[in-house]
Amino acid sequence: MNQPINGLPALDDLAGAWTDRAELHHLPSLRNQWGQGHVNDDLTSLSWLAFPPFSGGYHTGVLRIDGSVPAAERMRWAPWGVERAATAGALSVTTEVRMGYERARLMWRLVLSNPSTAPVTAVVEQELLAPFAHSEVDWGWLYGSPWNDGHYHDYFTTERLRDEAVADRPRQVQFLPIGERWIRLGSPRIPGIQRDEDSEPMLLESELPDHSTPDSGRTRAPGAACRVREVAVRRATGETEPVGAAAEHTVGPGTDLRIGTVRLGNGDVLRFDVLIGEPGQTAVIITHGNHPDSLQVALEDGHLSLRIAGERLTAPEVLATGVWHTVTVLTGDAGAELRLAGVPLVSTDDWWAGQRWTASSDAGTVSVADTRSVARSVYAFATAPDSVETAGARAVARWNVTLEPGEETVLGTVLEIGRSAEDVAHDARNTAAVFQTEFDAVADRWRGTWDSAFQPDNTEFSGHLPTLHTADTDLARTYYLGALLAIYLRNTTVSPIGPVFLTGGPRLGPTTTFFWDISEWARTAALLEPDGLRRWVLAALAQPYDRCHSFDTRNLLPVGNHYSANDHSLFRTVKAYVGVTGDLTLLDEITGGRSVLDHLREMAFRPRGLRATFGGGVLADFGRDAWELLECVPNYRDAVVSLNAGYVGMLRSLAGLLRARGAGHEAEAARAEEEAGALSAAVLRQYAGDGRWMISHPEGNEVIGHCLDFELVAADMAEDLSADQRGEMVRFVTERLLDGDWMRALDPADPIAPLSDRPDHGAAGAFGAWPGSTAFGLCRLGRPEIAAGVLRRAHRATSGGLWGQAMEVTADGTYRVAGRGVANRDSNAGVAMTEAVIAGLFGIEAGIESLGKDVGTVSTAYGRLENVRAVGFALARPGSRD
Repeated sequence: MNQPINGLPALDDLAGAWTDRAELHHLPSLRNQWGQGHVNDDLTSLSWLAFPPFSGGYHTGVLRIDGSVPAAERMRWAPWGVERAATAGALSVTTEVRMGYERARLMWRLVLSNPSTAPVTAVVEQELLAPFAHSEVDWGWLYGSPWNDGHYHDYFTTERLRDEAVADRPRQVQFLPIGERWIRLGSPRIPGIQRDEDSEPMLLESELPDHSTPDSGRTRAPGAACRVREVAVRRATGETEPVGAAAEHTVGPGTDLRIGTVRLGNGDVLRFDVLIGEPGQTAVIITHGNHPDSLQVALEDGHLSLRIAGERLTAPEVLATGVWHTVTVLTGDAGAELRLAGVPLVSTDDWWAGQRWTASSDAGTVSVADTRSVARSVYAFATAPDSVETAGARAVARWNVTLEPGEETVLGTVLEIGRSAEDVAHDARNTAAVFQTEFDAVADRWRGTWDSAFQPDNTEFSGHLPTLHTADTDLARTYYLGALLAIYLRNTTVSPIGPVFLTGGPRLGPTTTFFWDISEWARTAALLEPDGLRRWVLAALAQPYDRCHSFDTRNLLPVGNHYSANDHSLFRTVKAYVGVTGDLTLLDEITGGRSVLDHLREMAFRPRGLRATFGGGVLADFGRDAWELLECVPNYRDAVVSLNAGYVGMLRSLAGLLRARGAGHEAEAARAEEEAGALSAAVLRQYAGDGRWMISHPEGNEVIGHCLDFELVAADMAEDLSADQRGEMVRFVTERLLDGDWMRALDPADPIAPLSDRPDHGAAGAFGAWPGSTAFGLCRLGRPEIAAGVLRRAHRATSGGLWGQAMEVTADGTYRVAGRGVANRDSNAGVAMTEAVIAGLFGIEAGIESLGKDVGTVSTAYGRLENVRAVGFALARPGSRD
């Protein structure tokens, strides 16, 4: 048992307060050391569940009181679980759901109380669904989740099902697509999150490349050899609207033809005529959009088939070739139906009707079996239901409850997930038998982990974090919430390399880490988990980081498109690890076919091969693909200042590392410093005045006001700036970017702002790392008092939990965790707040310089840090006899 740590706040004090549902744009997440999930708007159901190698689809089932589904009116988040509360008639209802500590287990505690003056009788029904699958592959940022047909990531369908959780009459809303979509003929593109490529401003909800892993098995289907004509939509109101020109279209295996956009509403019918050219084809005729949930009519071995929102239906008869057929598809919230010449061929069933999963009741438990994988799930109960009914994939447990005035009753439910039906049934029953003890133990384990994170020589982490002693309660709360975020996103079993800090989720990435995100708080990671960070560095450098932005830590596979920030991110992470630990032996480790030092050399000297052919010919040109830089800022490409400044810092740090290696490296170190000086001068020539910087394009320079330029210039080139430049940069940040409790990544007055409305990198808010990185930059420019103000306020933007990928500004000027698009509820980038306190306010930058001299202090006007496990503090310098 760890001893209490003086000055460390209790973990309970960092839990969120009860928050009205209306104040939350993004509902709370649920995590443990193995998995992640999201609560929904009702009182019990969960979606986006993943305990790799198990993933869950659809949702886990809603609670009904007297036949109705109470919507959650208030919610409260804690690291160990989420509470939801509502009134249902005369009853007060509170639920809390927790994941078992280091278990693929869920536990719900339901409290019903009667605050009225008369007895209340109610029928309580808990729907029991467990649509889990087992998979050893497809664990990318877009990871596979199970559907009745297939295993793939389907963001929009899952979100529509989540929204439907509070409906008293379950509908098939997944068949009603969002917005206008292109009608495509022939081969459909592999769908990612995006609605459609190349068609809208760069917003999360409209465009994003496919971020799956190479083992996902997703391949592009061929187009059918056919002819198509008279594509139209017959509205539920009776009108018919043609789609595109009325001309006949010839389709072949390589055809990818967009003929027009259309929105399909409830009761609308898509119709077209088709003439099949070859028998026995397995190929696509027509698709509505470019999404996993898209309505798609295809051929399977010559049979007409319909695929839509997790369902696939195939007609029993082969479709005749050489003649024209009229095909129609009816869509609506009751289902979808495929017709030929007006005659129904096949229609969908309820998603819980048992197409894939089968529920059965035995000995007081409910078992759910997946017919397409080894996944097995079992529900057990602390209080036996009065009845249990099963049908298809679903079961319903029912309790008849009577409560006297002032009386309450507690019901407990356990769900265990695993490979063996016998084992999960055994564990579920045993947990339910001592439900309250096991339920309480989850929070106790979390409290112990929290204490361990600040305890030297603890048994849970390979390092520990400093304890902050300060009278500034706001600064302390931000510091400790950042530390908690790192612990919250730490997964202990998902990866063969050991504990890893996941980048975000839970709608994405239950195994994924981005190079960029962890670099924003790499010093803090090296303090808390030095052994884990060392292993992560070696695994990351073994990836093709010139072609991806992240990797699946489970199967060690690359994910996504290249990020131009990768060099700077990986270099900065290695630098932080070495600066904190003094472990120079890492530089000689071989990974990805060469030593870590050789990786650093290649990264730092990369500008040699990226010289722009425009401007002065010195700046590195990062190319024309904005997705490789800030994704949502269309003009942030070519020779941007931020990463060029980053290379200046990398070259100088490389020189320091080479000199730390001893004799024989002086000439190379001198070359690195020379190139850094030339690149620094080129960056400074891009200064536009008033704290802004110019992007250099082939067409000429363009001024932009983005926080990333400020952050990297301040972090890597502060000593190169004049006093006037420093002052103007500070004024730009304070007057144009800092805003209330948070900030904006892009100046709202910037000309590109209307086309960059994303709340992480655009003008509508800012990424979770940016306030911390901006605060560090302010400290580097000599204004720690402004930085402290940023950090004091930041905790107010957490929406009752922790920071997400993006905090967005609301109509009343406050900030909240963004939910629109695919922004993550959790993002480890927010640990940059803790990093800014350690490296900024206390100056413990833990870089190459700190290996040879004192850098930073444990005592400032902002408080005192205790137990700093870094070189020059608790750790001796390399080669010393201390």
